[in-house]
Amino acid sequence: MIETSNREEAIKVKFTMKEAMLGDSAFYKRVAMVVLPMIVQNTLSNIVGLLDNIMVGQVGTLSMSAVAIVNQILFIFYLCIWGSLAGAGIYSTQFFGKGDMEGVRAALRFKLITAITILCIASAILLSFGPNLIQLYISADTSAADAAATLGFAEGYLRIMLIGLIPFSITQVYASAMRESGKTTLPMIAGMTAMVVNFIFNALLIFGLFGLPKLGVFGAAVATVISRFVELFIVLRGAHKKHGSYSFFEGLYKDFRIPGNLILPILTKSLPLLMNEFLWSLAQATLLQAYSVRGIAVIAAMNISGTISQIFNEVFLSLGNSAGILVGQELGADRLVSARRTAFRMATLTVASTFVMGSLLSIAAPIIPQVYNTEPEIRALATRFIWVVAMVMPINSLAHVSYFTIRSGGKTAITFLFDSCFAWLIPVPAAYILSRFTALPALNVFIIVSLLEFIKCIIGITLVRSGIWVRNIVKD
Repeated sequence: MIETSNREEAIKVKFTMKEAMLGDSAFYKRVAMVVLPMIVQNTLSNIVGLLDNIMVGQVGTLSMSAVAIVNQILFIFYLCIWGSLAGAGIYSTQFFGKGDMEGVRAALRFKLITAITILCIASAILLSFGPNLIQLYISADTSAADAAATLGFAEGYLRIMLIGLIPFSITQVYASAMRESGKTTLPMIAGMTAMVVNFIFNALLIFGLFGLPKLGVFGAAVATVISRFVELFIVLRGAHKKHGSYSFFEGLYKDFRIPGNLILPILTKSLPLLMNEFLWSLAQATLLQAYSVRGIAVIAAMNISGTISQIFNEVFLSLGNSAGILVGQELGADRLVSARRTAFRMATLTVASTFVMGSLLSIAAPIIPQVYNTEPEIRALATRFIWVVAMVMPINSLAHVSYFTIRSGGKTAITFLFDSCFAWLIPVPAAYILSRFTALPALNVFIIVSLLEFIKCIIGITLVRSGIWVRNIVKD
């Protein structure tokens, strides 16, 4: 009753407009310490991804389309890993805010078990049904020769990339715990080093420089796998360094157990998030498949658009993730009023960032696609897709930060309804109907589907304002 009363009192507190939207210097310093390493790491990662994409694009449109198809399929696995870790991450963040390091370790052990389980299941599925999944994205009107070449490139690329899922999964377990503690520098250093390694080996193996074999699209996969093992090595070394910055890794494997009274609560938070990320990523894959009905050129254009747009989206994506960390730590420390204030300020900061980044993205839209070795029509279509992404960036950012705010209080069932259920009820049916039962060009379908996110944005604002997420789940 006392906790409920405190929560209700915290929700009733009213903030002035200035107090809710603008923080003091201490607030922005704290935000910067968490978000800047994330922005630097992810932005550089996306830039390297763009360069990789351009290198693969030099091999040809079919190779680039094959990589885009496989990456969309693997994206489902990546989000399942992130979703499975997020439930335990809610507890990890609040335990850290409370100062309970043994609680953080218990959450970490849960993450390790979950990640390895998902890795085994996903590997079995992709090995058995990978070619069938790839063929879903090859349009029926594609010539037999082009379809066979695209399938061959995609199958070989996928088989190599499966090896890299092992270090990726373990790295995410460790790096997520580091970020939840607010100490994001080591994951940034590891990620940046991996990017450099990836870029160098891409150049060497795609084009066969300095006497190395010219592997083309398969060289890109080998480079990615090498870089992921490098990243894992750096993260493990920093995490288990004696007297290091991450005390919660000490004794992680010494007594590898999870308190019985924590297993069910973490599971109840984790399962909705795992299902959410799986269904949401499946929705994104279904959307791409709907657009692919318009031909292989649309996939190539969307691949270019997505790779470029992700660089500029990274600021609001990192701010949204940081909102979940900062708000979660406030909730764990039982500073409920401060948690609400932080949530509002982070939402303001996140949306404000999109006006700057969206403008820059619009300027870059006609320029960057020109470096791709593909048809002029594909470059022109990619530019138009990018302009649409820039236009809806403020809408997407507000929905994104709302999701992480709601999740920080452990309301995972609500985030499930808000995120993946919305995707399957609104955008996916709209894309399916418009792509198959109308003659609208792919660009027009993309515009309509993107604007439907405004509905999700309104729902997110309403949920955050309600305070339903203001809960300390580690108080006892």
